[in-house]
Amino acid sequence: MGTENELDVEGQTEPPICGLKSSAACTWSPTPTPTPTPTATATAGTDATDTVGRGSITSTVDTAATAAVFAPESAHIFSVPDVCALFATHGENGLDTPEAARRLQQHGPNKVEGARGLSMWTILMRQVSNSLTLVLVITMVLSFAISDHIEGGVIAAVIVLNIVVGFLQDYRAEQTIQALYALSAPTCKVVRAGQIESIKAEALVPGDLVMLGVGDIVPADLRLVRSINLSTDEALLTGESLPVSKHAEGMLKDMAMPLGDRTNMVYSASTVTRGRATGVAVSTGMMTEVGKIAELLRTAGTPDMQGASAMQRAWLRLANLVRVLLGLVGTPMQVSLSKFALLLFALAIGLAVIVFSVSRWVVTSEVLIYGICVAVAVIPESLIAVLTIATALGTRSMAKGNVVIRKLAALEAVGGVTNICSDKTGTLTQGKMVVKRVWLADGTEVSVQGTTHPFDPTSGSVHVGDEAYTDGLASTDGKKTARLDDLLETVALCNNSTVRTDGVSYTAIGEPTEIALNVLAMRFGIGKPSLLASGGHRLLAEFPFDSSCKRMTVVCTTDTGAAAYTKGAVEALLPLMDTSDEQRTQIVAEAEALAAEGLRVLCIAKRSVDPASFTTLAANTSAEKGAPAAENMPGRADVENHLAFLGLTGLYDPPRLESAAAVDKCQKAGITVHMLTGDHVKTATAIAYEIGILDRARPGPGGNDGIMVASDFDNLSVAQIDAMERLPLVLARCSPTTKVRMVEAMHRRKAFCVMTGDGVNDSPALKISDVGIAMGLNGSDVAKEAADMVLTDDNFASIVTAIEEGRRLFDNIQKFLLHLLVSNIAQVFLLLIGLAFKDPGGVSVFPLSPLEILWANLVTSSFLALGLGIEDAQPDIMQRPPHDLGVGVFTRELIVDKFVYGTAMGALCLAAFTSVAYGGVSGAGGLGRGCNEDFDDVCRVAFRARATTFATLTFLLLVTAWEAKHFTRSLFNMHPERYSGPLSVFRTVWQNKFLLGAVTAGFVVVFPVIYLPVVNRIVFKHDAIGWEWGVVFAAVVVYTAIVEAWKAIKRRFGLGAPILKVRAEEEV
Repeated sequence: MGTENELDVEGQTEPPICGLKSSAACTWSPTPTPTPTPTATATAGTDATDTVGRGSITSTVDTAATAAVFAPESAHIFSVPDVCALFATHGENGLDTPEAARRLQQHGPNKVEGARGLSMWTILMRQVSNSLTLVLVITMVLSFAISDHIEGGVIAAVIVLNIVVGFLQDYRAEQTIQALYALSAPTCKVVRAGQIESIKAEALVPGDLVMLGVGDIVPADLRLVRSINLSTDEALLTGESLPVSKHAEGMLKDMAMPLGDRTNMVYSASTVTRGRATGVAVSTGMMTEVGKIAELLRTAGTPDMQGASAMQRAWLRLANLVRVLLGLVGTPMQVSLSKFALLLFALAIGLAVIVFSVSRWVVTSEVLIYGICVAVAVIPESLIAVLTIATALGTRSMAKGNVVIRKLAALEAVGGVTNICSDKTGTLTQGKMVVKRVWLADGTEVSVQGTTHPFDPTSGSVHVGDEAYTDGLASTDGKKTARLDDLLETVALCNNSTVRTDGVSYTAIGEPTEIALNVLAMRFGIGKPSLLASGGHRLLAEFPFDSSCKRMTVVCTTDTGAAAYTKGAVEALLPLMDTSDEQRTQIVAEAEALAAEGLRVLCIAKRSVDPASFTTLAANTSAEKGAPAAENMPGRADVENHLAFLGLTGLYDPPRLESAAAVDKCQKAGITVHMLTGDHVKTATAIAYEIGILDRARPGPGGNDGIMVASDFDNLSVAQIDAMERLPLVLARCSPTTKVRMVEAMHRRKAFCVMTGDGVNDSPALKISDVGIAMGLNGSDVAKEAADMVLTDDNFASIVTAIEEGRRLFDNIQKFLLHLLVSNIAQVFLLLIGLAFKDPGGVSVFPLSPLEILWANLVTSSFLALGLGIEDAQPDIMQRPPHDLGVGVFTRELIVDKFVYGTAMGALCLAAFTSVAYGGVSGAGGLGRGCNEDFDDVCRVAFRARATTFATLTFLLLVTAWEAKHFTRSLFNMHPERYSGPLSVFRTVWQNKFLLGAVTAGFVVVFPVIYLPVVNRIVFKHDAIGWEWGVVFAAVVVYTAIVEAWKAIKRRFGLGAPILKVRAEEEV
């Protein structure tokens, strides 16, 4: 069999550094192409960052002819001297200080305005812009208009409470987000007037000469002037998961070349992972590529009114304002509640009309008060306050779970998601490289397992062959580890990363791949620091990684002479190694096997060299690192040949420990998890199988288990995407456009999706998704600005926590909605029929006084509803499918239950009133006359009947609060998976101590309200009762029996919420 030099492993054997996509797209000559009229000259100096052989920086560009066509976006197609001339800056000495100050005044500070956050006025308008608040305002105005100051004042207090609570919560959330906004580059080094200065990044101006080193955040868009072994992480901007190799000498020809391919440019917010460089700032602030995306987000959501007439624009603005004020813009629950409030408002008007019609439109003051009383009864005044407080408490709970809510409504919205589109790197995975497998030349395999801290060489376990590695193994079986020592020595010395520890934790600087190799060597005590500390290894030469050759070599002294240590892509090293055809075939097969597991494969090799041919590099030499120190030293081609193969290393970004369990939890909850990543398809596929997104036993959509490359997905038409049975579960090599198309496809399928992202390029998808979630640790400021929620730990498991909390909140909202609406239905039922209870003058007698209604709605019900709002999650909460977003919070079950319970409660309150008023036990005199306003002896029966009705309503509301804890399970057996037995009801009510306290307080407060003099007759229009407590007790027993019977019917016929069945294969 012949030798194979190319591997079909889809680039997995390459080191994790991306270089020039095409050599044909890049040209370089030592001097610029001659053109007339030279304008600037700068002689190469003695700066440590000078590059050997670059020649002098001499501009020959005709600035007058070129300025008209030059733009910062096209700086990559101009030579370095030309760019320096166009910006009137010196290639060595930079700008003068006065000129820099002038440009700062002209161009403004170098900062992105997209992360300025929400104004206090905007946050305030959020609280007012909902239909229920408007309905309460109208009710308050009417109350004051008829001089009912007590009722009007109470409603005004409720409105103020709603606004204050909501404002404080949203404001605190916004402040938390602002605290997460890290300055893209707080300081930077510039050369001004020939002197190196450290300045605030905000003071950077176009034309400044900026110096970059490892770990620096690029402060602006720069055209590189000089670069040495430079690579940058542009994941936040381009989505490319690997560092990109940069070359100042590159001259690109395509003006429209994608950002990721502009290798002579570095962009704001990217990070230097290797090397050093100097560059000219061509764009700052909002003119940078990051700033342009931020500007798009600032204007997003503004309707496109181009071509519209002034009348049409005014109409569109007015229509949008009305929709916002009525709360018809927002999440499904917001819109549902706003529509419900409008419905209640219409119902209140209708009920008032009924009252006026019964009085034949002779609207006296009593009739008007009765009409408003009925209208007030139908409106749950405390709904907004309870909803806001419950959501705020949920937000606080989420913060403990590492999720910051930017928009209060996002918490309830996330509970209804049907699909999650998650990034891979850093969210599903740890975001750091780890060496997982090593294959040595003699066939020995080394595996690293259980790593939880990628920088910690003591984390996890190491197996050499079938044995766990120990110091004893190393000392007693030298032959077994000899080749391993050679490989470890190579990856440690051929390495520019640094791993440090403070005795508690480990930190690292450098490229992810080199850090992983360094940690591997440190696991065996052969790290680079220990090798250099021994004095036996001195650096003689370094040939840095280059994208054209895909390898890196260093030459160091050894105890016996000197050696060249090399690492690189397998296909790049195969022709350079002294191996037989049979061994090469074996190497290729093993590399393909490692790549098929989703590992990035590196080949490790070594050879002996003559130390006399090299000159030792001094630590403080001004020569370029990586360049030979003398012209007669061997070149790269002389050193990188006749290499001895040592082995292969397989690296990957390991999944977070919580990811597999979180994905499984989502699948059991009926939520589909999609992985959208910029990584290679094989790497993405391997991780997807490892964490359970893909299952080999259940093929997914699109063939090959639902895996697609983004380019294939992007080439599909909208009709073709919609014709797919299901959307792909894994999309590899994603671009920002791919993510946006994925979200749009989900919206067309009526799905409610979460999109995660960390980069600036993710912002459009975050913006249009139903719930956008940004990364707090490694995310860009622009992504955080576009998101609804921010993960402070960048962990996928936190998303699942947010969904669970959202479902809990949704359940609890339904619970307290049921409680509040049951009370309203009962009151309306009672008051409408109460129109028939007339005194001798033909005036209807109130079964409940207006203040009794407000007391029940605002005092008794509010605290009970709040107690229901903080209920713990039900045990089966993540075993149910997502709720129907088309239905919203008002499900069929909720609607039926509220009418069943409300009718039963209203009927029993009516029975209590009639039993006292017409039972003849309380004495003669009937309902008296004028008993709606003042107490008189003739009103004793009416006042006692009203007190009995009030007590009955209050106690039934207390019972309803406990019964509403679960819509189908009996109060006497509500948590059988936790506890059972006849006394389980006490543990059930004890579980929610706030609700227990609210019920107890509601029970106790009834007695002073009924028995305190003046308070009872003057304020509440009722009187003290005695034997009537028997009626109240009987009503409570009957009501409890009705509710329990209805729940039993629901359980018998399966009328409750569905539960997803666990897959059979998951139970095996």
